[in-house]
Amino acid sequence: MSDPVLLINVILLVIAVVAAIAAMWTRDLLGAVMLMGIYSLLLAVEWANLFAMDVSYTEAAVGAGAATILLLTALTRTGTREKAGPNFHPTALLTVLVTGALLIYGTADMPRFGDPQAPATVNVAPEYIAQNVGKVDAGDDGPKNDFGDHVPNAVTAVLASYRGYDTMFETAVIFTAGVCVILILRPLSPSARRETAQSQEGA
Repeated sequence: MSDPVLLINVILLVIAVVAAIAAMWTRDLLGAVMLMGIYSLLLAVEWANLFAMDVSYTEAAVGAGAATILLLTALTRTGTREKAGPNFHPTALLTVLVTGALLIYGTADMPRFGDPQAPATVNVAPEYIAQNVGKVDAGDDGPKNDFGDHVPNAVTAVLASYRGYDTMFETAVIFTAGVCVILILRPLSPSARRETAQSQEGA
């Protein structure tokens, strides 16, 4: 494998797969959260290597950051060890098989991966590429990079320009959800604890 970037991407993917499998098999919930945080961080680096910086930032902030913090906060109230239970769940297995079969059936009419005649490639992609954000000339003394000052990923350009409002409101929704979680998980005041205990006794 002569391409060093491709080699790095393969190594990151292999480590991410190992971390995901280890997180599923471990019964230490704290260890599972840490492994999932490592998994998200590796994916963030992987997306950055593919020049999809918007996805990389989201994965790092939400996956490796906010989600890990929320799960660690939840563990302070639930414990760090998984309770022993049956290893085989027929209902869950049946649900997964049926859902997987429906998803596979739904992809039967989709164009092949990388098909140049796919509707998205023929109709949508040319418009976005033709109307992409133009290069701003930085002058002879300006910063230079390997991409000639262009946004190297079309998805990043689309999310930052044509879907700017959509991305902004998505960020607002995530922020609001975070505030709600903080309000739910905050410790109760002594008076609120007494009221809760009295209401439970009365019930």
